[in-house]
Amino acid sequence: MTKAASLCYNDGMKEKQLLCGKIINTHGVKGVVKAESYCDSPKVLASLQRILLQDKEGNFVMRRVLSASVAKGFVLLRLEGVETMEDAILLKEKQLFALREDIPLQKGAYFLADIIGLPVIDADTGVCYGEVIKVDTMPSSDMYTVKTPDGKEVLFPAVKEFLVKVDVESGVYIRPIKGFFY
Repeated sequence: MTKAASLCYNDGMKEKQLLCGKIINTHGVKGVVKAESYCDSPKVLASLQRILLQDKEGNFVMRRVLSASVAKGFVLLRLEGVETMEDAILLKEKQLFALREDIPLQKGAYFLADIIGLPVIDADTGVCYGEVIKVDTMPSSDMYTVKTPDGKEVLFPAVKEFLVKVDVESGVYIRPIKGFFY
């Protein structure tokens, strides 16, 4: 599983752009920005050759990454067209996106964004408990928010004791304890 774009929800559609971080500050006076990574590791964000930013109309604008490094868990980026601290200040709080094809996945891995909208199915009985509507990345495990058919939202920890498998084509297969959903 890769956590890149864990906050990029797309109603089950595979978007080309994946949310992978956010610019949180400037760094120095030469236009370098400090970014928080939403990926499995800050190294993933630092390895990108290009990133996308959204303009005021919501259109994606591509920027080449001229240099990138990881420092104290954050990513320092020097982006094409960002030459001064003033340029960098204008990017503060901007979200960073990557093209899906720019983030390699290992065999069997998936983007968390791809499970939004998937049915949550009991691995033993085939009962469908609802669908994943949100994923929150927590220090100990990911937490799935599952919307049940009656509209109730249930938090489900994505830990090996409960999560049997994720198949981005068919669903999230679980083995919940009694009382989890009913």
